[in-house]
Amino acid sequence: MNLTKNTRRLAAALAVPALLFSAAACGGDDKGSSEAKVSVKGDFGQKPEISVEKDSKPGDELSVKTLSEGKGDKVEKGTFVRLDFAVQSMKDDKPLGGSWSSQGQIPGNKDVRRQDVFAAGQPGQQVPAKVADAVTGQRAGSRVEVVGTVKDTIGEQVNPQLGLAPEDGLVWVVDVVGGQKVDPKSEVKGDQAKPDEGMPEVKVLPQKAAEITIPKDAKAPSDLKEQVLIKGTGPEIKAGEGLIAQYTGVKWEDGKKFDSSWDHSGATSFQIGTGSVVQGWDKGLVGKHVGDRVELVIPPKLGYEGQAGSGLDKNTLVFVVDIVGKV
Repeated sequence: MNLTKNTRRLAAALAVPALLFSAAACGGDDKGSSEAKVSVKGDFGQKPEISVEKDSKPGDELSVKTLSEGKGDKVEKGTFVRLDFAVQSMKDDKPLGGSWSSQGQIPGNKDVRRQDVFAAGQPGQQVPAKVADAVTGQRAGSRVEVVGTVKDTIGEQVNPQLGLAPEDGLVWVVDVVGGQKVDPKSEVKGDQAKPDEGMPEVKVLPQKAAEITIPKDAKAPSDLKEQVLIKGTGPEIKAGEGLIAQYTGVKWEDGKKFDSSWDHSGATSFQIGTGSVVQGWDKGLVGKHVGDRVELVIPPKLGYEGQAGSGLDKNTLVFVVDIVGKV
């Protein structure tokens, strides 16, 4: 499993690997100082053009600078955020990737990028912890510049193929695309529909993982099955947005739970419709609405087929997902 960090098991199961680095290390006003002479051109929401004066070096401390301030809500610890980002080496002015690069492009959908979605105060999936911390205190709609050494921004475990030393400088440009504060204990309310024929029974108790009962002697479906158990009245979930959800997942074969947001810190977030999670989630949750409770039955071909390390590569997965927000 591999979507979020180690504290959330499903996150490890749903997501794709980080774009740039082999591992990531563990506000509003400008912080720190830098000897680097950096120029960033381009408006918020556009791919930034980053240039660094020759022989510039990062300062002794991480430098955080608000390049343009947005008008949205201020990001607080725990606020779910969606970020665009770009990172560039200072020693050779070489772009190293980001949501505007080829790594962030979605085949067949040029209007949607693979961005980073996470709760402020925690590391992102693609943006390391020290850089992610820089968005706390910023307003949605802001563009932020972070300058520091590889060691200060990422840590020691850097992909060796990048040819970077710990003291080399990096420039990160981060756009706070959106922010949404959601109570980690949020859950969907409403009268729940009976399961369609062949769908597992679902019993949801307040603040606990859902109890999911697989139909006795039923054969697992070979295609995605989905049902909205509670219909919400909130906005539609679109591809590229950050889905904020409570979830429980069990294996069809034995009915055993393999993960639930309730077993960790509660509501969690994923970018949807971009290949950042398993295909069954992308196919089954794009187009749903905030306030929906959705049951998904996902065959291996839309789950972890071919990913033996997941431990779920041969399993049909059953999820109950409460969509409690989006960002």
